[in-house]
Amino acid sequence: MKILFYSTKPFELPYLNAANTTNETLEFITEPLSTNNVDKAKGCDAICIFVSDDGSAPVLEALAHNGVKHIAIRAVGFENVDLKRANELGIEVTNVPSYSPFAIAEHAIALMLSLNRKIVVADKQVHQQNFTTDNLIGFDFKGKTVGVIGTGKIGSTLVKIMHGFGCKILGTDLYPNKVLTELYGLEYVSLEELCRKSDIISLHICLSPTTKYLINEEIINTMKKGVMLINTSRGGCIQTSAVIKALESGQIGYFGTDVVEDEKGIFFFDCTGKELKNEYLKKLSTLPNVLVTPHQAFATFEALTNIATTTFKTIECWKKGSQSPYTLTVPNIFTDTPTNHKESNLTHA
Repeated sequence: MKILFYSTKPFELPYLNAANTTNETLEFITEPLSTNNVDKAKGCDAICIFVSDDGSAPVLEALAHNGVKHIAIRAVGFENVDLKRANELGIEVTNVPSYSPFAIAEHAIALMLSLNRKIVVADKQVHQQNFTTDNLIGFDFKGKTVGVIGTGKIGSTLVKIMHGFGCKILGTDLYPNKVLTELYGLEYVSLEELCRKSDIISLHICLSPTTKYLINEEIINTMKKGVMLINTSRGGCIQTSAVIKALESGQIGYFGTDVVEDEKGIFFFDCTGKELKNEYLKKLSTLPNVLVTPHQAFATFEALTNIATTTFKTIECWKKGSQSPYTLTVPNIFTDTPTNHKESNLTHA
C-alpha cells in the first residue's frame, strides 16, 4: 500500500518510519495539502495530513478522483477537514484523539511558571551579568484559583498537576468528570463564573463554531484584573485582538500561548530575516508580559511515538476492512454529542 504524507517535518520522520512495521510504501513531502498539490496523491491508497492541511470539499473531491480512500490526520484537531463531504465521497477520515495528555498539560505548566517567575527575563539578565531581582517578583501558586476550560484527557491531567500545587480548581465542560471532583476537589461552574473567579485560566478545547472566540472582549472584561491566560488549544479559540487590548490595559497580566490565530505557514517554518505577515504575532512578540512558543507542546518523544503508532494502526484497520475506533463521523460533529470518543466540543483531547 502506498501512503503519501503531507506537511512532513524533519523531526517526524524517525517516528513515522519506525511505526511502519508492515512495510508500507511511504512518500513524504513538506508542503501542506492544497489544490495545488493534490495530484501528487495519484496512485496512493491513503494520505496522512496535519492540522495545517486543506481538507476542504474541492480538495477532497480531487483526492477521491485520484483514488484516495483514507485520510489519516496525525493530530487531534480535525476542523480543517470537511467530514460531511469526505463521508459522501466514501473517504474514511481518522485522527489521533490522544497521544500524550502529559505533553500538552506539562507545556501549559511550563508557560505558567515561566511567565510567573520571569524566567525568560531572568535568563537574559544573567547573560548580561545583571543579577538583580527587582523586576523578577512572582507569586505562589498555592492557594490560587485555576480555571480549566475543557476537562478531557489534557484538561484532566492539568487539574491533577495544579492540585499538587495546592490550587483551588474550577472547571467547565459539557461532560463533567465526577472523578476529578471527588479526588481533586474540582468544582464545575459556568464559563462566566470560572472567568470571574480564576487567577489563572488555561484552555484545553477543540476549535469548532461553538468555541471560536470563546475568549472574547466581553468575557475578558469579566476576568480578574491581572489574570494569567494560557492557551495550548487552538489560536482561534481566543480573540487575539481583544487579548492584546487587555494586555495593554493590564486587564490580562500574563499571556502564554503555544498557538496563534492564522499561524499557518509560520509555525513549523524558519522565518528568520523574513517579514511576518501575521500582525497578531508581531504585536504579541513586542509585549513583555507575553510568552509565545511555536506550537511545540506536543513535541515530546512519547507523544511523537504515540502519534506515529496510532496513525499506522488506524491505516492498518482500514486496510483490513475494519473500522478504526478513531474514525470520525459527521452526525452532531459540532453539537453537544461527542464524535469518535467521549469528549465534548469544550474538550481538547
